[in-house]
Amino acid sequence: MEARQRDIYDSHRHRAFALAYYMTGNEIEAEQILTSTFVRAFHQAQEPEGRDVDAALLEELRQRSYLEPETSAGDLEARPSDPAADLADLNVKRTDLEEAVQELPPVERLLFLLRDVEGYTPAAIAELLKMEEPEIKRGLFTARLRMRQILAEAKTGDQRMAA
Repeated sequence: MEARQRDIYDSHRHRAFALAYYMTGNEIEAEQILTSTFVRAFHQAQEPEGRDVDAALLEELRQRSYLEPETSAGDLEARPSDPAADLADLNVKRTDLEEAVQELPPVERLLFLLRDVEGYTPAAIAELLKMEEPEIKRGLFTARLRMRQILAEAKTGDQRMAA
């Protein structure tokens, strides 16, 4: 049994740690969340599956207040379209992208990570977060829009510094 639990832990720990780290921005806190996540998951099921681990991780993040309600899409500033702000035109570095992810409000960050990094479908995210699918899609749209704005601002700032 212990070997099976180790296999379950090994198969989910990297993903759970990565999500915890991106949500907290702190390696030590992410490790603590990872430990609590697996304690919770194994307490709820003898052989937890991926969804069980994800549900336990989300509960840990909620209890530690990393999933506080964020600002809505209406709070984003309306900005005129700028061809320089198009991500296709930007040479985005991985570090810039990671920093931009950290600037997203918590729920948008989680939606972005679950969909665009982990590959969950909007329907699976909606089920996991107990939200409606249209709400997930709106949140993803807002997160992507905000990421685009953050990256464009960082790029224009870099260009100004170089000039």
